[in-house]
Amino acid sequence: MPRRTAPVAEMVERARGGDARAVARLISLVEDESPLLREVMAALSPHAGKAHIIGITGSPGVGKSTSTSALVSAYRKTGKRVGVLAVDPSSPFSGGALLGDRVRMQDHATDAGVFIRSMASRGHLGGLAWTTPQALRVLDAAGFDVVLVETVGVGQSEVEIAGMADTTIILLAPGMGDGIQAAKAGILEVGDIYVVNKADRDGVQNVTRDLRAMLGLAEHGPDAWTPPILKTVASRNEGIDEVVVAIEERLAWMTGNGVLTERRRSRARDEIEAIAMTALRSRFSHLHGDARLDVLAAKVADGGTDPYSAADELLDAL
Repeated sequence: MPRRTAPVAEMVERARGGDARAVARLISLVEDESPLLREVMAALSPHAGKAHIIGITGSPGVGKSTSTSALVSAYRKTGKRVGVLAVDPSSPFSGGALLGDRVRMQDHATDAGVFIRSMASRGHLGGLAWTTPQALRVLDAAGFDVVLVETVGVGQSEVEIAGMADTTIILLAPGMGDGIQAAKAGILEVGDIYVVNKADRDGVQNVTRDLRAMLGLAEHGPDAWTPPILKTVASRNEGIDEVVVAIEERLAWMTGNGVLTERRRSRARDEIEAIAMTALRSRFSHLHGDARLDVLAAKVADGGTDPYSAADELLDAL
């Protein structure tokens, strides 16, 4: 027997009241691309726009999950509700997340002020599921003060998190080979705060020195934000309070000069465009095998027309 789905308005009301099961169900509707998704987003939008979204990214092995857990603890001490989206690699069999939320951050499993959800990247190259913006809106509208987005960390495409977060934290660690290798992936342009984790290891001074030198090459205007470089040992909660202070300073700076508003508008533009392009692809997906397409393909193959003219003709016909 199929599971009965509560009315959207009821689920939204329960989610806003702190019901973790309702929040989880709404995110499931997002991931499943449910027909109810339009109704869900319409109901959530009036309540969204208050959470501070913080992206946490970096190469595998730098301690993203440990750092995320430590930040959750720090924010909970201040009484803030915290949501976590951990975007994991997809299972090649089920499409689901290989690393579930049951495996990570167990210290917060019984805390009603924390909601942790693993999402599968489902092969998306940016390290983020394409449904991540909608999942963020669910947590935002549900009243979480801070939402941490931990990405897969898959190299150059890590930079995508910068388009979805208000503040982006780049994690590095000594002993990972060339400590600045991750910076060469383009993250020097997108990081707002740089954190060298595992600072109790040898080589931490080399990483911070190289990172400072690379950041020094970037052009910063007189009123621009200068990304701080911090050191932590997340496994022992060392340096985490300083990271929180830097995050709050960044938020105050963005709020004061309009950067926060512009970032969120840019994020909304990207989301609208993605939804529109997905809808267009869906509408045109039936063209493969269409007789009109076959006729035009034959013309192009025979030299009777060029592919651009054929595409224009096809679009006109549709």
